[in-house]
Amino acid sequence: MNELKGLHHVTAITSSAEKIYEFFTYTLGLRLVKKTVNQDDIKTYHLYFTDDVGSPGTDMTFFDFPGIPKGVHGTNEISKTSFRVPDDAALDYWIKRFDRLGVKHTGIKEQFGKKTISFVDFDDQAYQLISDEFNEGVASGTPWQKGPIPLEYAITGLGPIFVRTSYFDYFKEVLEKVFFMREIAQEDSFHLFEMGEGGNGAQVVVEYNTVLPQARQGFGTVHHTAFRVDDRSELDDWQQRLQGFKLPNSGYVERYYFGSLYTNVAPSILFELATDGPGFMGDEPYETLGEKLSLPPFFEEKREQIESLVRPIDTVRSTKTFEKEYE
Repeated sequence: MNELKGLHHVTAITSSAEKIYEFFTYTLGLRLVKKTVNQDDIKTYHLYFTDDVGSPGTDMTFFDFPGIPKGVHGTNEISKTSFRVPDDAALDYWIKRFDRLGVKHTGIKEQFGKKTISFVDFDDQAYQLISDEFNEGVASGTPWQKGPIPLEYAITGLGPIFVRTSYFDYFKEVLEKVFFMREIAQEDSFHLFEMGEGGNGAQVVVEYNTVLPQARQGFGTVHHTAFRVDDRSELDDWQQRLQGFKLPNSGYVERYYFGSLYTNVAPSILFELATDGPGFMGDEPYETLGEKLSLPPFFEEKREQIESLVRPIDTVRSTKTFEKEYE
């Protein structure tokens, strides 16, 4: 069967749909391409931030579960999400931008031969920018053309996802034997795995850690991460494979924008396999992506109820002009 193609999306939890919209739109310059609801909890927003056209592998999404407490970072969690930028010069731009906007960051570091900047948002959600300067492998996406970030510095897609675990030997075996990933490097307690064509868009960094306390999910933490497959047929093949390894799984789940298959691969670590299509362009025109509350057809009969449960958020950008901000 085919290998996984790379990262598809990362889904995290935020304390505020409004604030995460502002942060991703005006600070990071990613495009909101879909404003919808959690299909399993319709009073909860589900916001999708991607590249210019909603390409798979560029997508960070957020839930805002009402009343959820702040999460606690520790071991046994998906601990950090990376975003790709074109080259090392882009990182110099982002240092200046983060300093100007008061975003907490580490400065430029190097790991596995790539230059990076780690930073956090208002919830202490952990992120990283990673340079594509010497990258080979899975292609990245297209930066938001009309956003505030100059295109030569803009985020183009997802980079390596970080997992912190106290069950390293087991987790390594799952990645290699079940998901066909391969370990290609190690630095201290960090192990670099990749899949498919490899490169920044197809990598998982696993940190072996038995010192930190058990992480607790809440706002400011990642809910799950998803990896790319072509279509439903491949998802069915993967479901059979998971069953062969006796890994619990959800079976096929229709998300309308893509098809999904979920599995708990280790304590507190939820993976999803997701199809590349049909994508986000089918129910809204390109010019106004993410500006209205979009619902899959099987939820349309509940629209009035859903609209009464979620508060309105103004996400109209098609009437605005974003000047490129060079600092």
